[in-house]
Amino acid sequence: MENRRRNLDLEMLQGPHNRATEFWFLFKVMWQFFKGFRKLHFVGPCISIFGSARFKEDHPYYQQAKEMGSKVSKVGFTVLTGGGPGIMMAANQGAKEAGGKSVGVNIDLPFEQHVNPYLDIWVNIRYFFVRKVMLFKYSFGFVIFPGGFGTLDEMFEALTLIQTEKMPYFPVVVIGTEYWKEMVDLVKDMDKFKTISPEDQSLFLVTDDLDEALNFIQEKVALMPRKKTVFRKKWWLGER
Repeated sequence: MENRRRNLDLEMLQGPHNRATEFWFLFKVMWQFFKGFRKLHFVGPCISIFGSARFKEDHPYYQQAKEMGSKVSKVGFTVLTGGGPGIMMAANQGAKEAGGKSVGVNIDLPFEQHVNPYLDIWVNIRYFFVRKVMLFKYSFGFVIFPGGFGTLDEMFEALTLIQTEKMPYFPVVVIGTEYWKEMVDLVKDMDKFKTISPEDQSLFLVTDDLDEALNFIQEKVALMPRKKTVFRKKWWLGER
């Protein structure tokens, strides 16, 4: 069954198909968005914490992410992650143990990704692009721990959205000065070759100090415009 689903997903990336197939794919994507919106509607203001799924509980970055999850919770934010192991589980664990709200947007994968046990609310999403929309839509800021391709994808998409003012004011904190040193050098080279503006280097903070990271998040969030809409759960929609 899983192999069949992967093959169908691959086929959708191989150019145009007949109209019925295209319509059915559109419906499946719409259903994924609907499922995510329904599940996450009441999660509250979130900080998304990204990072590798491969760090174990005895790794220093795991312990640091756990502490960050705790700190974010104690100032009143919901901790939102990709819902899986590694850094994601660490941040959710920190939030849960601090008495905060812990939420995950898990991706369906044939390996590596399983929902971690520290989640109050979670939703399983089939498509990466839908999952990223969920992680960005419900977040007020982002904390990036060391990670691989997926973490880089999430970080640079967030920076692109902030740079283009689709998400102005949103703080991005990058934890791990040694790990991210060459990435920072790359950004400096982008400025050198004029592929970004000089001020774009200030779109994110790179630090090892979690208190500095938290202060940066709070200062940026304080600048955000506020909307006064209050959402109440409706029993006739099955909301509890």
